[in-house]
Amino acid sequence: MLMKNEKAELSCALNMNFAFRRKVFACLLLFVLPAAMVVGGSVFAAKRTTDQEIFDELNRIVAKQAVAWNAGDLTEFMVPYWNDERLTFSSGGETQRGWERTFNRYKVKYPDRATMGQLTFDHLESQVLGENAVLMLGTWQLQRDKPIGGNFSLVWKQFDGKWLIVHDHSSSKTP
Repeated sequence: MLMKNEKAELSCALNMNFAFRRKVFACLLLFVLPAAMVVGGSVFAAKRTTDQEIFDELNRIVAKQAVAWNAGDLTEFMVPYWNDERLTFSSGGETQRGWERTFNRYKVKYPDRATMGQLTFDHLESQVLGENAVLMLGTWQLQRDKPIGGNFSLVWKQFDGKWLIVHDHSSSKTP
C-alpha cells in the first residue's frame, strides 16, 4: 500500500507525464505532420504526369495512327478512338455519332490505298482542359493523285490510364 507521500509523488509524476505527452503531441501537430505532408506531397507530385509527358504520349499515339493509315489498316487507325456510341466525329458539315458509324464513314470515304494516300500530321499543339481531358489541334495532309489536307481538333479523355479520342472535328481546305 502506498503512503500518503508516495501517492503525492506518483500523482505529480503522472501530471508531469501528461503535460509532457501533451507537449509531444503539440510538437507532432505543429512540426512533424506538416513536414510529412510536404515530403509526401512532393512524392505524389513526382508521380503526377506532367503536361509535357501527356502531350508526348498523345503525339506518339497520333504518329502510330499515321503509320496504320499509311499501311492501309483502318482498324488499327481507329484504336485510339473511344469505342462508344457517344464518340462524335464532325466533318463536311455532318456529325457522326458512335465508333461504328465513324469507322464506316472512313471505309466509305477511303475505300482503297489510292484514296487513302500517305497521311501526315503537322503543327500539333495540345492544351490540358482538366484532370483527364486534352484538346489537340493540328493539320493533316494526304499525299495522293489529288492531294488534300486541312485542320483538325481532337478532344482526348483518359479512361483507366488510357487516352482516347472522344471527339474529332476535321475540316478540309478547298483547293
